[in-house]
Amino acid sequence: MNETLKTIAERYSCRDFNGVMPPDQDLQAIAQAAIQAPSGMNRQHWQVIVVKNQELIAQMEEEGLKMLACLEDRSHYERIMSRGGKLFYHAPCMVMLAVKEAFPKGAELIDLGIVAQNVALAATSLGIANVHCGFVGFAFAGDRAAEFKEKLQFPEGYQCGMGILLGYANTVTKPHVPNQEKITVIE
Repeated sequence: MNETLKTIAERYSCRDFNGVMPPDQDLQAIAQAAIQAPSGMNRQHWQVIVVKNQELIAQMEEEGLKMLACLEDRSHYERIMSRGGKLFYHAPCMVMLAVKEAFPKGAELIDLGIVAQNVALAATSLGIANVHCGFVGFAFAGDRAAEFKEKLQFPEGYQCGMGILLGYANTVTKPHVPNQEKITVIE
């Protein structure tokens, strides 16, 4: 198996980080992999923001939990609380992906997914655990959205796309078992 396929097969979603910050050179390599992602018509309607500021991550986590707790359906909130009450699982670092709407509307989300996967696979290849974290969007759903956008230096017109949490795992888990029934071959 080649190295790329091996990295894909070994990647799992870490939800138990030990809090140790990855080295700057690895974070820079991950950021470089992110911006090497292709995008429709090379628009690059994304901004890659590496967040190492623990206080800012904690503030975003607090706001996200507050917003989750206010939802009528409390299942997500209860799941997070059952896992220790940490929306970001003690991750010391986050790659925030800000995104700008493209035409046709929604095309930017395809590009965003490619960038996010580049981040996750680059991190895995460097021995850095990671998880795609859509929950980061809850930090931007309340009264502090503008404050966080400013602190994270979002370009004008950009919104929260998603976050990828990075760090080293306390507990390494096996990747999910691929469901072979999800493959259809038409001949």
